[in-house]
Amino acid sequence: MKNFLLICIVCVTFNFQAQIHNQSWQDIIHNKEVFWFASVEAKQIAENVLLYQREIGGWPKNVQMHKPLSKEKKEVLIALKPQGKGATTDNGATIQEMLFLSKMYHQIPDERYKNSFFKALDYLLEAQYDNGGWPQYYPLRKGYYTHITYNDDSMINILNLLKEIKNNTDYYSIKPTKLQLEKINIAYNKGIHCILKTQYKQNGELTAWCAQHNKNTLEPAKARAYELPSLSGSESANIVLFLMSIKNPSKEIITAVNAAVSWFQSTKINNLREDRIYSKAGKLIEKKMIPDVNAQPIWARFMDLKDNTPFFCDRDGIKKYSITEIGAERRNGYAWYVNHPRKVLETYTDWKLKHSVNKNVKPVNEYKIVVAKDGTGDYKTIQEAINNTKSFPYERVTIFIKNGIYKEKVKVHEWNSNLSIIGESKENTVITYDDYFNKIGLGRNSTFYTYTLLIEANNVILKNLTIENSSGEVGQAVALSVFSDEVAVINCKLLGNQDTLYASGKGKQYYKDCYIEGTTDFIFGSATAFFENCQIHSKKDSYITAASTPKDSLFGYVFKECKLTATKNISKVYLGRPWRIYAKTVFINCDLGKHILPIGWDNWKKPEAEKTTFYTEYNNKGEGFRPEKRVDWSYQLSKRESKKYTLKNILGKYKKTSKKEWYENL
Repeated sequence: MKNFLLICIVCVTFNFQAQIHNQSWQDIIHNKEVFWFASVEAKQIAENVLLYQREIGGWPKNVQMHKPLSKEKKEVLIALKPQGKGATTDNGATIQEMLFLSKMYHQIPDERYKNSFFKALDYLLEAQYDNGGWPQYYPLRKGYYTHITYNDDSMINILNLLKEIKNNTDYYSIKPTKLQLEKINIAYNKGIHCILKTQYKQNGELTAWCAQHNKNTLEPAKARAYELPSLSGSESANIVLFLMSIKNPSKEIITAVNAAVSWFQSTKINNLREDRIYSKAGKLIEKKMIPDVNAQPIWARFMDLKDNTPFFCDRDGIKKYSITEIGAERRNGYAWYVNHPRKVLETYTDWKLKHSVNKNVKPVNEYKIVVAKDGTGDYKTIQEAINNTKSFPYERVTIFIKNGIYKEKVKVHEWNSNLSIIGESKENTVITYDDYFNKIGLGRNSTFYTYTLLIEANNVILKNLTIENSSGEVGQAVALSVFSDEVAVINCKLLGNQDTLYASGKGKQYYKDCYIEGTTDFIFGSATAFFENCQIHSKKDSYITAASTPKDSLFGYVFKECKLTATKNISKVYLGRPWRIYAKTVFINCDLGKHILPIGWDNWKKPEAEKTTFYTEYNNKGEGFRPEKRVDWSYQLSKRESKKYTLKNILGKYKKTSKKEWYENL
C-alpha cells in the first residue's frame, strides 16, 4: 500500500511538472482557465510565489516561479526575504504576481494570498516618488535604476493596476481597505500628473516620452550604454493608450494625447519592413530591413530629442544613424523598430470623436436623448442635454443618462416640460454638487440657491437616479428642489444633510420607492407631496419634515407605507415641525423606528401653530409609534377619515371620472 501511495505521489508530481514544463510564468498567469487556479498545481505554484516575495512587498524579475524549488533554494529565498534585494516592477515583476494571487484568491480564499497582495500594494504605494513617478527598483539601487521608469511599461503597468482597483472593476478579486483606496486615488492622480509633466517639448511643442526620466529634473535620461536620452516610439505608445483609457479626461490629458498622436503620425516610417533569419535550431541569427511599398508603418525605438531622427547604439554608447553600423550582437538582440503606435492610431479616431465637443450636432432622435460622460451619447453633460431639448414639447422627451458621476448643477427650466430624466441605474447614475448656504453667500435666502438639481417645469419624471448634495454638514444644502406641478420621482436616492429635499410650490409631487436621507428638516416646503414606499433615513437627532403648507391646501406631505430608519445611536428624532403655521403632514401605514420620539412633533417655538397645523397618523407600527404619548395637539385619524388619503384623491385631477391620471403613466 505504501509503495502504491509513493507511486501516486511521484505520478502527480511528474504530471504537474509535465503540464507546466514548457510554459512561461506569464503564460500561466494570463492564459490558464479560471478553474485551474483551484487546482493542486496552482496551489503548489502559489507556495513558490509567497516564498519569492520579499518582506518589503515586491518580487524579483525574470523568475519562472512555477519551477519546482529544492530545499536549498527555499532556504536561500527565506534568507533573502528581509533584505528586499531585487524587488522591482521591471519586466512585469510584482504586477504579474499580484494578478496571480488575485486569481488564486478568487478560487481559494486563503488569507495568505490576500495579505501578500496587500503587502505588494503597500509596496507600490511606498515606492512612488513625491512627483508621481516610480523607479525601476525599490528599495532604490544606484545608477539609472532610480530614474522614473516607463521602460518596458513598468510605470504604466502600475497605473493600470491602480486604475482597475480604484474603479472597482472586479479585474482583481481582492478589494483594498478604505485607507488603501484613499492612497490609491492619490497615487493614481499623482502618476497621471507625472506623465503630463514629463511629456517632452520639442521647440515648444509637446511630443512624446523617453523610456526613463530623471527623478529630479524630469528630463529624458540615459539608462544602459545603448539606451541614450531620446524619444521612444515604444514606451510612448502604451503611455498614450493608458491616457486614452481614462474616462472623462481633463483638458490636459486630451491635449497630451492629441500632441502625441500628431508626433506618431509625423515620425512613422513607411515602405520598410523587418525580416528575421533563423538557424535550423530556431535561433535568431540576423535582422534585415527591407524596402517594401506594402509594408505597414513602423517606428524607431529611439529618436533624437532635437529632430526625431532615428538612431541606434552599440555598447560603446555612440549614436549611429543606420542599423547596419552596429554589431550583430546588439543589432539582433534588441528591438530597434516597433509597431506599438499602430494601435494608438487605430483607436484615436473614435477616441477623438468621444472627446470633441460639437454643439451644433443634434441627436438622431430629439425625443430620445442619451447623456454619457465618456462621449458615447449625444451629450456629455446633463445640463447640455436639457438646454438642447425642445421647449414646451407636445410629446414627452426622454433623457437617458448612462452610469457615471456627473458633478454639475442642473436646472430644468419652466419651458422644459414633459421631460423624463432616466438614469441607467439608481446606484451608479449620480448627479452631485456641493453648494451650501455660506458658500452661496447671497443673504438670508441663500438656501434656495444651493440645489444640485432644480425642477421648475411641469410634467417631469425623475427615475433611477442618485441626487446628492455632497457639501457635508455645513448647514443648509439642498440636493433636489421641486417647485412645479405633476412631478414624479421614482426609485431615486436623495442624499444630503440639512434641507435635502425642497418639495415646494403649489403643485403636486409623487415620490415612490425612494431613499431620502438627511439631518435637519430634510424634507421641507409647501408642495402637496405623496411619499409611497420610501425609506426616510435620519442621520442626526433632529427633525424630519418642515412643511410650509399654504392655508388653503387640502393636503401637505403624506407618507404612506414608508419606513423610517436612522443611523446607529440616533434616538431623538421628531416627525416634523412647522416651517409655516399651517403645516400639514400625515403618516399612514408607516413603520416608525425607535429613533422617533414618543411626543412625535415639535411646534418650533410657535405656540400659535398648535392650533393651525395638521399633524396626524393612522395605523402606523414599529417602536416609534406611541400614539398615547404624542403631543395633544396632534391627531390620530379614524378608519373612515383615513380613506380620503388615496393617491387619486391627493394627486389626481379627474377625481369624479375614470380618465387616466398623470401619475398612471410612470
